[in-house]
Amino acid sequence: MMSMFLYLLFLIPLCFLNMWWYMVLYLMLGVFYYLCTFWFLDHYCMVSYSFGADTLSMCMILLSMWIVALMIIASYKIYSLSNYSEEFLFVNLLLLIFLVLSFSTSDLFLFYLFFESSLILTLFLIFGWGYQPERVGAGYYLLFYTLFASMPFLLGIFYIWNYSFSLFYFLIEIDCNIYLFMSMILVFLFSMPMIFVHFWLPSAHVEAPISGSMILAGVLLKFGGYGLLRVSHFIYDYLYMYGYIFIGLSLYGMFMVGFICLYQVDIKSLIAYSSVAHMGLVICGIFSANSWGFVGALVLMIGHGFCSSGLFCLANIVYERINSRSFMISKGLISLMPSLSLFWFILSSNNMSSPPSLNLLGEVMLINSIMGWSSYSFIYLGFASFLSCCYSIYLYSYVQHGAIYSGLFKMTPVSLREYVLILCHLFPLNLIILGGDVFLWC
Repeated sequence: MMSMFLYLLFLIPLCFLNMWWYMVLYLMLGVFYYLCTFWFLDHYCMVSYSFGADTLSMCMILLSMWIVALMIIASYKIYSLSNYSEEFLFVNLLLLIFLVLSFSTSDLFLFYLFFESSLILTLFLIFGWGYQPERVGAGYYLLFYTLFASMPFLLGIFYIWNYSFSLFYFLIEIDCNIYLFMSMILVFLFSMPMIFVHFWLPSAHVEAPISGSMILAGVLLKFGGYGLLRVSHFIYDYLYMYGYIFIGLSLYGMFMVGFICLYQVDIKSLIAYSSVAHMGLVICGIFSANSWGFVGALVLMIGHGFCSSGLFCLANIVYERINSRSFMISKGLISLMPSLSLFWFILSSNNMSSPPSLNLLGEVMLINSIMGWSSYSFIYLGFASFLSCCYSIYLYSYVQHGAIYSGLFKMTPVSLREYVLILCHLFPLNLIILGGDVFLWC
């Protein structure tokens, strides 16, 4: 793991030399190098100085590196306009370093520390390069929601250290109680987010720049699932006993969020709300407390990371040309950008878990897991899947069809960079399923 940290640290000079494309190249090379050198085992390997990785950690680390590389490609406008591009690269790289540290540490307190640090850097992205003045309120919303839930988590960590004398994930042995259980899971439910504590998410997405939306959808929402999977082994009894509360809430949330998506008028807002529905399914899988649920949660988190990030990129491509994210104005794009219509169709289809996307593999596993927990849940699952199809078709048809906005005077063609950006989301999303047996080992 030290080699990975040093690799990322030695990329810092590239930020201040403003080597935009070199940064993208080295991050992508890093992904392929570590993909080929890692063993994808179910136990910690590459261990050094309390940092290491198993399959769960490494999948999240590789996802983070790939998404950050694509964030830099998507934010080319910052480079071309010289909008503090050196600082932007530095914030992105620092964010990636903290993400890698969060996912590779085996210590619960260090995980908390790096997790909070990555949120502050995301806040810098929203404050520094966001679009409207409302970004300040959206950033505070994000910060205080997560900080409010993080305080009990910190107290829980101190309690564990006091009674267990270890914060290493697999050496924690403690008699769990309801207060410890709630303090351990609350921060992760807020960051996923679960229904009723999701109000920070749409505003943060709408006000964030494309890089902020991509890292929020691609990686930061996955912290919740990752954290729940990490703490699940020492709160397993309570996870099993009280899981029905959170499964019930999440099933209801998936159903209701489907309807909420159908009356959105902002493209980014619809994609953000669809994330709440997908993460609801992940919460159900983890709280069903069986192996299919755990593995399905990991697969769906990776699939959703690529799919949601790709949809935000498409929304941004439209926004950069039309200067609006409204469905009322962004119409008839199949006539203006016909080649991009295919990508809209594929990503909208993947958003409703069409084959051969990773979302399908994850949802099949999770639906098996939840049906194993209770066969009555098929009612909510069926409606949620149906509504997922409805809002994905609504998104595609509204953006692509209809009369072109009469106030639109010019439309710049889609560049090669933007095609490469979308393809870099689509290839992993639809090809990783060929190596899906890797996830079944963990």
